[in-house]
Amino acid sequence: MSDLSRADAFPLRRREVAQQILDSGGDDLLMITGLGSTNWDFTAAGDSPSIFPLWGAMGGALPMALGLALAQPDKRILVATGDAEILMALGSFATVAVQAPTNLSIAVFDNERYGETGMQATATAHTADLAAIAAASGIMITNTIRDQVELDAAVPLIIEEKGPSVHVIKVRAEPLPFVLPPKDGAYLKDRFRAALLGDEGIV
Repeated sequence: MSDLSRADAFPLRRREVAQQILDSGGDDLLMITGLGSTNWDFTAAGDSPSIFPLWGAMGGALPMALGLALAQPDKRILVATGDAEILMALGSFATVAVQAPTNLSIAVFDNERYGETGMQATATAHTADLAAIAAASGIMITNTIRDQVELDAAVPLIIEEKGPSVHVIKVRAEPLPFVLPPKDGAYLKDRFRAALLGDEGIV
């Protein structure tokens, strides 16, 4: 099997992974989901006011989650995004390492594809290793998850482990139907602020 087709047979399925993570998250977990597939995956798992889905803004999920983690140090912050989106923002790994927010967890759904533009291979289908890049940037906790046993062991760490941490989850490259979150930016902002701050968060 060539490197360019191996992701077609990865055992982990992205929507099942999203469901497991969401089901394991506590009430205080706040999430930022990156544009494209991770937005659809977590919406399919259960759209929630405590999830802020990014529309567009490729490369913006991790910087936004970092800012949220620094602003809300008593809250657990999880950013779930894809390999293509993270490749757009590799410098953010270095910033995360420097700022070192202990409440930030990064889950990268890596299907080795650009899912929104035709499933072209990303650099992770070749030689790029996102967990290694994160580690070289100075993030102390990194791993790559390839099967259900490894995922079962990692999910409690993703949800609870003192960070910052990066968990690269190799998921199957497969076309899936869209399950879209709301598109109204003002509505998404207001409901997320209300989930975080209560009624006083709406001004």
